[in-house]
This record gives sequence, C-alpha cells and structure tokens, in this order.
Amino acid sequence: MTGLLDHLIIVPILLPLVSGAVMLLLEERHRILKGGIGVATTLGLLAVSIMLLRLADLPPAGPDGSAVSVYQLGNWPAPFGIVLVLDRLSALMLVLTSVLGITSLLYSLARWHRAGPRFHTIFQLQLMGLNGAFLTGDLFNLFVFFEVLLAASYGLVLHGDGIGRVKAGLAYIAINLTGSFLFLIGASLAYGVTGTLNMADLANRIPTLAPGDATLVAAAAAILGTAFLMKAGAWPLNFWLPTTYAAASAPAAAMFAIMSKLGVYVILRLWMLVFGPAAGPLAGFGGDGLLVIGMLTIAFGTVGVLASQSLSRLAGCSVLISSGTLIAAIGTGGGTVIGSALFYLVSSTLGISAFFLLVELVERLRDPGADVLAVTMEAYGEGDDDGPQHEEVGVAIPATVALLGGSFVACALLLAGLPPLAGFIGKFGMMVAMLKTDGATVQASTWMLIGLLTVSGLATLIAMTRSGISSFWARLDDSVPRVRVIEMAPVLCLLLLCLGLTVGGGPAMRYMEATMQALRTPQGYVTGVLSAPRTGSNDGEDSP
Repeated sequence: MTGLLDHLIIVPILLPLVSGAVMLLLEERHRILKGGIGVATTLGLLAVSIMLLRLADLPPAGPDGSAVSVYQLGNWPAPFGIVLVLDRLSALMLVLTSVLGITSLLYSLARWHRAGPRFHTIFQLQLMGLNGAFLTGDLFNLFVFFEVLLAASYGLVLHGDGIGRVKAGLAYIAINLTGSFLFLIGASLAYGVTGTLNMADLANRIPTLAPGDATLVAAAAAILGTAFLMKAGAWPLNFWLPTTYAAASAPAAAMFAIMSKLGVYVILRLWMLVFGPAAGPLAGFGGDGLLVIGMLTIAFGTVGVLASQSLSRLAGCSVLISSGTLIAAIGTGGGTVIGSALFYLVSSTLGISAFFLLVELVERLRDPGADVLAVTMEAYGEGDDDGPQHEEVGVAIPATVALLGGSFVACALLLAGLPPLAGFIGKFGMMVAMLKTDGATVQASTWMLIGLLTVSGLATLIAMTRSGISSFWARLDDSVPRVRVIEMAPVLCLLLLCLGLTVGGGPAMRYMEATMQALRTPQGYVTGVLSAPRTGSNDGEDSP
C-alpha cells in the first residue's frame, strides 16, 4: 500500500468518530440532515470495509510471508506503540458490521431515530467501538473500544420509552459493568506477568514463561474468558440477553446481533493466537471448557425458543443458540470445523438481524389483546360457525402480508439451519468436519454436539412454525398493517445477502478456509505485527 492506502485501515474508526462529533453539534430539529450524514457515513464504511476485505484476501507479500497489514499509530512499532492489525478475520467482521450498520440505520429512519435524543451520534459511536475492537492488536485498546461500544449500547438499549425497556437496560448496564471489571482485572494480571498487552507479543512470550508464571497467565486468561463469554451470551451468564434484546428497539436489537459475535471473535482470536500449538504447556488451554459451555448454551437457547411467547424473545434466544454453536465449534479445536463455523457466523448474524427487524413489522398484524382473545374464543368455542356465510374460497393475500410471510419463512429456514439457505451450509459443514477423524473413533462429545445442533434446529423450526401460524394464519381480523418501504427494504436486503451467500457458497467457503488456515498458523500474524517497519524507515531502522 502506498499513499492514502497506507491510512485506509484507520478509516473505519475515524469516519464514524468524526461523523458522530459533527452530528453532536447539530440540534435535534435537524434530524433529516443527521440522517443523511449517518447514511453517507455508513455507506462510506461499507465501501472501505469491502476494500479492506479485498486487501486482506491478497496473497502474502514479502519474505516473511505475513498476510496481515499493520498500521502503527504515532509511527511507533509493536509492542511499544498502539497498532491496528488487518487480516482476513478482522476484515470479515468489518464488512459484517458495516452491512448491519447501514440496514439498521435505514430502518431507524422510518421512526425510531425520532424516539429519543442523540440517536445518530450514539449509533456512530457504536460503529466506531465495534470497528476498533475488530482492528486493535492489543488488549488495552481492546478494553478501550469495548468501553466505547458499551457506552453507546447503553444509550441504544434505553432509546425510546417504556418501563420494560428501562428495567432491561439497567440490568444490561449492571452486567456489562461487571464484565468490564473482569476484563480490567484479567488484562492487568496478564500485563503483570508478561510485561506486555500486545497480542502478537503475548504469543511470543507465553511459551517461555516459568511454570509459576504460566499458572498466573492461565488465571488471567480464565478471567478474560469469563468477560468475553459474558458478552457472547454464554451459559450461565446469559440470563440478561433475551430480555434485553427483546426490550430494545428493532434497529438497536438488529445491531446488537453483531455485539454477541464480538465476544466470540475475541475468544477465537486469543485462543488460536495465544494458546495455539506453540504455546508450550498452555497449548489448547480452556478448549474442553469452551466445548462444554458452548453445548450448555445451545441447550439453554433451545429450551428458550420453545418457551418463548413472543417473537422478540424467540429472536433473543436464537442469539444464544448461534453463540453457543460458535463457542462449541471453537472448543472442538478442529480447523475445518472453525472454517465452517465462520460461514455459519456470517449467515446466522445476518438472519438474526433480519428477524429482529421483521419482528416489529409482523407484530403489527396482531392486536395488543389478540393472544388473550384467541385463548378465550378457543375455550368457549366462539368463532367456530362453519356456515356458508363464512366460507371463502380463493381469498387473495394482500401483498404486504405475503411479503412479511415470505420473509418470515426465510428467517425460519436460516435460524433453523434448513436447506436451501446459508444456515444449512454452515451447520452441515461443521457436522461433516467433526465426523472426519481420519479413521479415529468419533468422541462422545462430538456426537453430543451434533445431536444438540440437530435438536436446536428442530426446536427453532417448531417455535417459528407456531409463531407463524399465530401471526399469519390464525389472525382475528383481516387488517393489513402499514409497512413503509424504508422498513421492509433492509429486511429484504439482509435476506438477499443470505441468498447470495448460498449461491456463492464456494468462494465464500474458500475465504473462510483461508481465514481458518491463517488462524491455525499464527506465526504469520506474529511476524507481520512485530516485524512491521516504521513508516519512512528501511527494514525497521530507527526502531526503539
């Protein structure tokens, strides 16, 4: 990269930061102008993220064979300075964040951006925190970006009105403050033992630690892992997630679909980089625990979707199943499993985000007291007159209802992992990879995980079918809800992306497999970060 391209990596952080600061200076009556700035910013982020994705997918350049691009803030090299690191995994998460950002923001322009003050500024700060967390190369700045995105998410959770939203928001704030406290303790302990917080430098130093220091690092990793698992919605620290996501506004909940994956991202990054095969006595540390926690999370989410009485809570429990599946896949330690898991991460995140947006539109089909009235009519046999005056043949389905129904079916297929959409490809790929043991006996834990993936898909299908019948088939009136194009378009866009992921499954899976191979050989990441020369120097001259 030369010229302006050298600074492209920092654009996903600076662009929403500058945009949010500018909109903070504008009064609330300029919402249309703020919306225009927000849309332009998120479109710019999407364009930059795609450029960075293409850059990350280029063949490794240079004699070190590193496949990472490093941006040194203040021109100070790692591990002394702050560095941003771009590789295939971080580029993938940037594109996913940008896609959810533009679709959620467009949906909010229908009405939600007027429900409270400073929505657009908070939204841009949320994007900044997410992008920074995906790009940073050290734990300290990961903590900083975590706090930025969490502070913004507090505002998004409480955006709007209602006692239920306030109660869920206060619980959300409390649990995340606890997670931040654990994060700070774990990072401080790791720094006290190793003398560094740079991830690549940690990977270099951990294999040389004395046994006593290695034990302390393991304790630090366990504390950090607890904080990240809490953010990912892992059992038993996930009691807050379905309630909070169900109470949040539709665009906020759709954006939160990527936040749970941030915890999964950090666990995958640190586990493959710091506790890889070259980590000595700490190699593979915590893998069995991740597998067990992931399976318990899937089981908890499965029970949750079956017990859910509302679409929004069903969507929240689907997040738990998705996170549990990814955590368990990481815990298996199999490279090909992780490659398919990355494909599943993208498809499930897009599907859940689309479902969160769709829930509000579908619920407009139902009267507030529809559930109570339906139970009463069934109990007393009301409305069962089969006389000729009630017989209708060939009733036309309104276009709005048909569009909502078709989108609901697509979301059901994605969340349940059924063909022909991308959710099936990801789940099936993980199952096939787990059964490839090169002649060795398949472990009991593998069969348990495959069984849980199958049962969770069946439970999701049952829950979605039940909710679909209640929302579309057994409606008490024939009214057609008012759905604006700006509300429906983001849902269709996300579903079309899932369809494109299915049709283009070959190239997409190739990218995921290349990402997996890079994660399995972290030396390229370590060499690329620690050997990156300063700007204007020759072969690292003038380094401190």
